[in-house]
Amino acid sequence: MKPVNERIATLAVFLANGFGIGAWAVEVPRIKETLALSDAALGIALFAFALGAIVAMPLAGRLAPRFGSGRATAMLGVAFVMALPLPALMPNLATLCFVLLLLGAANGALDVSMNGHASSIEAQWHAPIMSSFHAAWSAGGLLGAASGGMLQKAGIGVVGGLALPDLFIGALVAGAALFALRDVGARSSAPAGGFALPDAGVLKLAALAFLCMMVEGAVADWSAVYLRSALAGEASTAALGYSAFALSMAACRVIGDVSVHRFGPARVVATGGLIAAAGLALVLGMPNIVTACVGFAMVGVGLANIVPVIFSAAGRSTLTPAIGVSMAATAGYAGFLVGPPLIGFGAGVVGLRLALGVLVVAALVVCLTGARAVSHTRIGAAANQV
Repeated sequence: MKPVNERIATLAVFLANGFGIGAWAVEVPRIKETLALSDAALGIALFAFALGAIVAMPLAGRLAPRFGSGRATAMLGVAFVMALPLPALMPNLATLCFVLLLLGAANGALDVSMNGHASSIEAQWHAPIMSSFHAAWSAGGLLGAASGGMLQKAGIGVVGGLALPDLFIGALVAGAALFALRDVGARSSAPAGGFALPDAGVLKLAALAFLCMMVEGAVADWSAVYLRSALAGEASTAALGYSAFALSMAACRVIGDVSVHRFGPARVVATGGLIAAAGLALVLGMPNIVTACVGFAMVGVGLANIVPVIFSAAGRSTLTPAIGVSMAATAGYAGFLVGPPLIGFGAGVVGLRLALGVLVVAALVVCLTGARAVSHTRIGAAANQV
């Protein structure tokens, strides 16, 4: 029997996490202004978020064998809910960095746990359903950004801009935990000793995942900041760029499996990279509210299904799918978390627009090299245990 209830509960957690990240993304400019942070200082704060996640992600993998993937996801969901409102309460850069370290750790650990739990459900489902979980995350990002923009337009302060969405997120996580956030199938054992040596093919896929999710993370954290500075407009207006990005990505992920089946994975990756690069170039070259919404929507369309295709190819390239997917996922999430602070550091040296131009190059690299990388995969080629 298919674990229907478990799938619904896990979709709710993906939705909640995306909602929280969307709400955080549109509050970044106001937190920056409240604390009078430079672009470089904001980059330092975002680096703390990334550092917390990078430290926590490997540790999160040990929770599922001990507590079960469902229970671990519930525990980490609660940690994310507790940490989300804290940045709005901080009085200076030092305290902001500290709480972003905690928030990043909670988010990174939850990301690993909920994706692992989703993989277990997919195995029991006996059909590819991972795109639906990522669609829920993207939909949450859209709803979080949209609600944040409406709260800002209504005159709600930064504290309320994070605390009010957090109430909704907490209700989702609690409901999922009580409803059916439990293990499916046999509980996995603790990982054995040793480490995997990936071949060049898997390394290429991991690099592509890094580039794609670096672009996604940078858009999440810097789109509103860039548009507010470029358009000299209100924070609620600047939030429209990320909303367009999240909406288009969510819509395209809903039909992701159909697109890959019809056009093939290589064409989806190559065309998606080109569309994303063109969208970014439009936003940076012609910054106004119309081109911003169109451009960021193009980025969402382009990136929507590249990472799922990469994960699938990585899974086919190793002795077991879990090995390849874990390699690509780790690289991808590292890109998502490291990209925003790198943009901040670059902005402090060459300016924000030029720093964001790196994302155009990243998308073009995916376009030019991604099709070949996802096409040349074979089972059992990539990992040797030593």
